[in-house]
Amino acid sequence: MKFSTVTDRLAGLGGAKWRVHERAAEMARAGCDVIRLTIGEPDIAAPPALIADAGAALAAGRTAYSNGRGEAGLRAALAALYTARRGREFTPEQVICLPGTQTALFAVMAALVEAGDEVLVGDPMYATYEGVIRATGAGMVPVPLDPARGFCMDAGDLAARVGPRSRAILLNTPHNPTGAVLTESDIAAIGAVARAHDLWIVVDEVYEDLVFDGMRFVSPLADPALADRVIAVSSISKSHAAPGLRSGWCIGPQAFIEALLPLAEVMLFGNQPFIADATEAAIRRGSEVAAGMRQRYAARAAALAKTLESGSGLRVHRPQAGMFAMVDVSATGMCGADYADDLLAERGVAVMPGAAFGETLESWVRVALTVDDSRLMEAAARMAAHARLPA
Repeated sequence: MKFSTVTDRLAGLGGAKWRVHERAAEMARAGCDVIRLTIGEPDIAAPPALIADAGAALAAGRTAYSNGRGEAGLRAALAALYTARRGREFTPEQVICLPGTQTALFAVMAALVEAGDEVLVGDPMYATYEGVIRATGAGMVPVPLDPARGFCMDAGDLAARVGPRSRAILLNTPHNPTGAVLTESDIAAIGAVARAHDLWIVVDEVYEDLVFDGMRFVSPLADPALADRVIAVSSISKSHAAPGLRSGWCIGPQAFIEALLPLAEVMLFGNQPFIADATEAAIRRGSEVAAGMRQRYAARAAALAKTLESGSGLRVHRPQAGMFAMVDVSATGMCGADYADDLLAERGVAVMPGAAFGETLESWVRVALTVDDSRLMEAAARMAAHARLPA
């Protein structure tokens, strides 16, 4: 039997990247004492009010069909939120609601690029970015993100890789996996490249509410000069600790949203009304849990660095946001993939190989900060011991 070519384009871009995570889960089921630091999932339950709102909406019969744009109340709440946060006006007609950031990103890419086109994206990148680009038939052009620049994209490096087939830039700020936050000057310089070459800017802002104290989040959506070329995707997965609800959206120029609508209709035909109602209420209230997550993840990153950099030879890149820390393991003499395998086998600690996120991180691993403090410190102690240097 024959499959479509999309299956060939995506071959090897799926579950293979999560091999260490799956192996750790198997070991845990077998009774091994494994500390899993692989998944970017909030360490707390969704707020009780969010769950109560979803239950109330279900009880009220909010289980009928929606429409391709999503529920009107949620789109109005999002337009108001972005108007307040970005400093310029957004309307509900500039919003489409979809199940999660991942679906929104897939839809946006499908609406912007096709076979023969190219999308520029920072390397390292979130594990699914290559897949959502290649699914369209377009090619991915990696732009290396230098650790010496804090893994923030350099506009000069970006411009050097723009070619005649370039159509879009895919940004992620705050960044997964590195926790980097683009500054206003970073975005202005990237925006100048986009204007000079008539490129779309697609920006994944799902970690916006998890920016640590002392840092300032800046969105390309805030720049009126970029208004006709920026599309943002996000969700309540991180901000409200509700990844399983799959409640996301994209927001951008009205002309783009109108063009996207038929695709959204054939994909899902609207998000679930009871989830939309709960999301609307959550957006209007603001997150009750984001501040606590910000504080915990920042403190855990600092504590991890203190332990690992006290003689282990391992070096921690301090994140500015999000729920991960990157660890340079080159001092062990192993690449990140071999290190992750060996660490799991010898010490029962599961981390993500950096290469799962791009070639730039070949000698790094990603550590999730989403276990409680004592468990993370136990993992750090095991990592230090595994390095076979005094901890």
